[in-house]
Amino acid sequence: MNTDFPAQPASGKLMAGQRRFAQSSLAPILLYLGVFSLFPIIWAAVMSFFSYTPIRQGSWFLGLGGANPFIGIENFIELAVGTSKPASVFRLAVKNTFMFTAMVLPLNLAITLPLSVLLESIGQRFRTLFRAIYFLPTIGSSVALVIIWQQMYAPGWGLLSQMFKLVGLVPPKSWLQDPTAVYFGVPLAMIAVVVAYVWQDFGYNLVIFVAALQSIPKTLREAARVDGANIFQEFWYVIIPLLSRTILLTSVLTVLSSLQVFVIFQLLTRGGPRNQTQTMLLSVYENAFQFVGNLGLASAMSMILFMIILVFTVIQFRVMRTEWEY
Repeated sequence: MNTDFPAQPASGKLMAGQRRFAQSSLAPILLYLGVFSLFPIIWAAVMSFFSYTPIRQGSWFLGLGGANPFIGIENFIELAVGTSKPASVFRLAVKNTFMFTAMVLPLNLAITLPLSVLLESIGQRFRTLFRAIYFLPTIGSSVALVIIWQQMYAPGWGLLSQMFKLVGLVPPKSWLQDPTAVYFGVPLAMIAVVVAYVWQDFGYNLVIFVAALQSIPKTLREAARVDGANIFQEFWYVIIPLLSRTILLTSVLTVLSSLQVFVIFQLLTRGGPRNQTQTMLLSVYENAFQFVGNLGLASAMSMILFMIILVFTVIQFRVMRTEWEY
């Protein structure tokens, strides 16, 4: 009887084949990331050191130099202390962006945390149904959602104005365009955008919290009930500590997404009234494509936003480098 087995390939040839397979699989992804992600970031960083406008003829690589001269860090200095209108508006936009983020984060958590506990406590069939309903605005078209809120905020005949009149209250003259409507130092237009954005975005965190709650051992919550804890004590002293890592994750993701919001501001308020809802991305867009066409200054703005996001990302990786509590 022939007991010979087929010759096995040498380990060196096997490893070489695996490397070729890995390289051929990763090459398209790396090419895509390089062309559409890495190169735009590098190009924006380079343009931030030039007084660059596409309508001027340059003398160097891709129109740089010549009529688009190298000016070093003058764009950044102008944004920091300059008196020009774009610089002044950008500094206000930085303040507005952080104000927006500071309002969105606690409101999002105040809605999603209790609601996720409520959803997790009901039956599986209804849990899936309500989770899908709450998640729908997150995957819906931003333009369509903005149109809905435009109808809600319409002065006089909008749904919110009609609700105010129904209960005997006087609605604001305009929900989105009244510069004198300021409550506790926050413009009404900013409050209106925050409400619309949280309504669109909270479903994402809700799904994360529901999944995290399902991973908590039920014995821990049952032990708290046996010890006499009521529903509020169980939520505050058991659930919140066990969800601390998830809360941190969702907080960081919410902050990062809030810093980059563009569509809802552009379509709902266009930065008005009187720049009360002007954001960093709106300033980048307006200076690059709409009003001035100064891509050098707009690139400097985008680099500042990039550095802010990078700092938050580094903090996320630093803080989350810990062990889970259970």
